[in-house]
Amino acid sequence: IKKPPKKIEAPRRKIVDENSIIPDFGAQAEQIISTAIEEFSRSAPSTSDDTVASTAYALKLSELETTLDAPLQVLYLRQLALLREQALSSYRSASKASESSDYEAMLAADAQFLRGAESSTRKSSAWTYDSERSHLQNVMNEFAQTTKKLTETRIQSSQQQSTAMQFLQHQQQMIQQLQMQLYGQSS
Repeated sequence: IKKPPKKIEAPRRKIVDENSIIPDFGAQAEQIISTAIEEFSRSAPSTSDDTVASTAYALKLSELETTLDAPLQVLYLRQLALLREQALSSYRSASKASESSDYEAMLAADAQFLRGAESSTRKSSAWTYDSERSHLQNVMNEFAQTTKKLTETRIQSSQQQSTAMQFLQHQQQMIQQLQMQLYGQSS
């Protein structure tokens, strides 16, 4: 059991310390656990005839997997947070830089997150990325609503300025007409 934590240290350093995303983290995590279980199985005594030993062996295998799965799942959740931030950054860039709709930018960011999350998920585990994906979608929706409100406010402000300018021009015309009448009568 002493070797696998060292194998966990390299992904931990990359994800936590360097804030880097590990491609295919799920497969790497699966390999770490599989290798540890295989090493344990090779060193364990035969339990073929003894039901108590067989039960103890199964329990130890389960404990080993749980012991290794817990820190790997923590790394998985951190990686999902990095993937979410990367997708949000892509969404913000796409929604500001191009004339594509917010909806298209959302779809692209969600697909990007989904690809990364699926490759980061250990297949034989209960790991799930549903809450991170939901959070990503909520943040993108809030950003889109804020952007829409900002655009509406700018349009409304522009319309108000236009109305004010029209009013001022009308007032200026009335002043000019009054001046013409006043100067026209006094001469």
